[in-house]
Amino acid sequence: MNASAIVADIRSGIAAGQYQYGARLPSVRELADKYEVSQQTAAAAYAVLSALGLTRTERGSGTTVAAGPSADAHLGTYAPPDLTAALPWKPSNAVGQAGEETTLVRQSPATAEMALWGISEGADVVERTRIRSVDGVPVQHKLTVLPYPIAAKTPDGYEGVPPMLAPVGAQPIKPPKGVRVADWLGWDVALTECAITAEPMPLAVCEALRMQEGSPGFRIVNITKNSVGETVYVTVTTTPLHHRVTLDIVG
Repeated sequence: MNASAIVADIRSGIAAGQYQYGARLPSVRELADKYEVSQQTAAAAYAVLSALGLTRTERGSGTTVAAGPSADAHLGTYAPPDLTAALPWKPSNAVGQAGEETTLVRQSPATAEMALWGISEGADVVERTRIRSVDGVPVQHKLTVLPYPIAAKTPDGYEGVPPMLAPVGAQPIKPPKGVRVADWLGWDVALTECAITAEPMPLAVCEALRMQEGSPGFRIVNITKNSVGETVYVTVTTTPLHHRVTLDIVG
């Protein structure tokens, strides 16, 4: 048996929940004995698993599982302008309890990266971060960036804190069923550009997902613009390579 076969077997076990998140895996020597291979081959398998972000190895702690069961980074079902058939993100095959928590809401000046998204560098923006989990294990990091004038809008007849400025811990404020947030808040939404890349996840994302620094992941950047080409908002969704990224577009 070679290192690739060992990686495939352990990866399958993690995806199926056989190896629980945070569980300690066998030592290199124990792994070599289990698969009847050399310690060099066993060490190579652990190196690949670590590079995939599935495990992490620390001095004195050995190798532990750094990912939960395989989940579906489902971005949603899009059927504008009628969202009656819309579905939120979900675990694969509806297995596991999905959770979502807002962990950051702040006003800040736009960065140079945001300028690439069509938001002028230095302009006031609102950043909102949500962490999505399956059975308590974080599986997805989602950052939403909005120009402040967009974030400060409220629905007609609404009184109180603008929904997009609601602080961490506040009860989510959602539009009526079947109504897009953009329509509810009076945004002029015309199109969304989507880019998906596989690259090392930023340190803040790795920390939020409890993964080793530099772990690879999928990065999905959605830039939503209005009818005159101005950026209304941007979402950056990051999930480990262990997961799938799916998207349904209806109509």
